[in-house]
Amino acid sequence: MPRRRDLESICLIGSGPIVIGQACEFDYAGCQALKVLREDGFRTIVVNSNPATIMTDPGFADRTYLEPLDLDGVTDVLARERPDALLPTMGGQTALNLARELAEADVLDELAVELIGAPLDVIRRAEDRELFRDAVRSVGLRTPNSRIVTDVAQLAGLATPAVVRPAFTLGGHGGGFVETVDQLHRQVELGIFESPIGQVLVEESVRGWDEFELEVVRDRKDNVVIVCSIENIDPMGIHTGDSVTVAPQMTLSDHAYQELRDAATAVVRAVGVECGGSNIQFARERDTGELRVIEMNPRVSRSSALASKATGYPIAKVAAKLAVGYTLDEIPNDLTGTTPASFEPTLDYVVVKFPRFAFEKFPGADTTLGTQMKSVGEAMGIGRTFVEAFRKARRSRAVPRRKLFAQSAEPTACVPPTAVSTRAPVRWRLPRRTTTRPGARPMRRRRTARSRASSSSAPARTASARESSSTTAACTRRRASARSVTKP
Repeated sequence: MPRRRDLESICLIGSGPIVIGQACEFDYAGCQALKVLREDGFRTIVVNSNPATIMTDPGFADRTYLEPLDLDGVTDVLARERPDALLPTMGGQTALNLARELAEADVLDELAVELIGAPLDVIRRAEDRELFRDAVRSVGLRTPNSRIVTDVAQLAGLATPAVVRPAFTLGGHGGGFVETVDQLHRQVELGIFESPIGQVLVEESVRGWDEFELEVVRDRKDNVVIVCSIENIDPMGIHTGDSVTVAPQMTLSDHAYQELRDAATAVVRAVGVECGGSNIQFARERDTGELRVIEMNPRVSRSSALASKATGYPIAKVAAKLAVGYTLDEIPNDLTGTTPASFEPTLDYVVVKFPRFAFEKFPGADTTLGTQMKSVGEAMGIGRTFVEAFRKARRSRAVPRRKLFAQSAEPTACVPPTAVSTRAPVRWRLPRRTTTRPGARPMRRRRTARSRASSSSAPARTASARESSSTTAACTRRRASARSVTKP
């Protein structure tokens, strides 16, 4: 079936200023979406408050507006351009929250603008903690035991340790782990203040469990594709953006991985995402195999950009085409050129993502890692083995070697030793340098000007040392001549 013919112009909301948790990944996704929409003949409008992005360059959209990303600014643009549809899933959490505000304020209905990619009911079920919990439980899956809190007075009877997760926030902003009742009250007050709807979820702590992410794409014909599986090397308790991750997952058995796939498919169907990509996060207890659904993003996320670059599967491009009426079997795969997008990519290599921190630029910042993201960037390494990819990613962060192992250069995790899963420590050792071919003479170190200067400036040997060396050489020659055999 071709694309929808009732849509002629589409407005895309950007992610706004570059902040921790929302940076160039969404500019990357927006550029992909604008490119494929213009190729299909749509008139595109972009609203973004950040001029330092590629998607706001001339040529990417038919009309570009540099306006504040608030209700009034976007409403003025929609009233002036009168687009047929609004696509909010490429601009991160900022665009998603703004689309919800526009729909609840009846702006979209008054201007006859359709919300595509993620309808309002899907956004609510995925981002509202209570609705998401009910949707997950409706398909027989479990979330951590929790309580919805909108006021500090509702905290009576809650036990610690616990984790506070505000609704409709980005990068875990306003949330965190708490160990005491006083910490619980302070964190809940902060979370309610940061949440746009004044709601937080206080749930049981699952720190130390293994954390996994699955990138899922679904179309309106109920075709579901698992694009990539990502495993966090750091356990639960550290934000995904601050964790070292590896794709594909490395520690699950085939049976456990299939269980994770089935759970992701059930969750994306229960929430109702049917025209785009989603990111679903799981916690799994290694010894017992217990599984908990942590959260879901019904949009393109940071992990989506990582999965796209790791697999070659253009998630943003596919999500944009699905939003305008295509199905997965109608979208060609750019990587293979012969198969449709309904085929799942397969990796015969390993991809490791390493976070990049810049605490040296913020002298008073707390370097303890938790559920709130603190990394300012990331580097990706690709290799045939995990060790190769790990080393490439670590060195690609452009951290000076003198700071690589410094005490203050790396953050500390907030996970207590008793909560960390029992993984055997791995000690990395650099391989010794060997010659290039068997039987070759060992390489001599080339003498540089510095080495010659140091050798010339070295103190001369004393007379006794020279006598000792000459005596030793003479004794060696005599022993060699005594052992020699004269030929007849």
